[in-house]
Amino acid sequence: MFELSADLVVILMGAAFIAGFVDSIAGGGGLITVPALMLAGVPPIIALATNKVQGLFGAGMAAITYARAGHVDLRNQIMPALLSFVAAFFGAALASRLPTDVIKVGLPFLLIGIALFFAFKPGLNDTDKAQRITPFLFMATLVPIVGFYDGLLGPGTGAFFMLGFVTLAGYGILKATAHTKLLNFASNVGGLLGFVFAAKPLWALGLSMGIAQMAGAYLGSHLATRVGARLIKPVLVFAATALALRLLWDWT
Repeated sequence: MFELSADLVVILMGAAFIAGFVDSIAGGGGLITVPALMLAGVPPIIALATNKVQGLFGAGMAAITYARAGHVDLRNQIMPALLSFVAAFFGAALASRLPTDVIKVGLPFLLIGIALFFAFKPGLNDTDKAQRITPFLFMATLVPIVGFYDGLLGPGTGAFFMLGFVTLAGYGILKATAHTKLLNFASNVGGLLGFVFAAKPLWALGLSMGIAQMAGAYLGSHLATRVGARLIKPVLVFAATALALRLLWDWT
């Protein structure tokens, strides 16, 4: 039975708080919590499963906060969230059978591309633009693709959803962030259910970190609601770049 000392649990809860704050604004919370879990001695597969447990609390809190502020109608996202959930479940269940190394090679460069897009693309603000595809096509294509990826690997899921909402659905930065959270929550739940067949999460630790995630997500989403794109864009660029560099470091 794997156990952690009380001081390590407190440190991990602190990491989860910071992750919840960052993730509620731009995604990328796993960049903080997964390495923290592994540095604490948690085996990699158990760390990934435990990360799903705590991550869903932060995404859920952020989704509720943005909805209360009027930036998203969660009822209209029920079907996309269901697709994200199912796709993530299958992604996690098939993670050991698919050539994930092929995806990992290109992932850092894709994240750097996303960071450059949000850093230098003119006109990216909180104003909605013209949509390029219909809501149904968006729901039927991009949502399950990103959800499946979240179950399969996970890093950068929030950034990929954000990119889709901004470039395809035509949403402004703040609205895109708000609509990302319920889909990310659903993919976390689906991924967790898929993972439990291959690994047993540390439930007590995951729940403790989840409480800290909720607090960080509450603070981050409230701040993002007030400041909007002026806060979300730089945090997103930083998170995507940092995640890409971390992945390059791990795989070299």
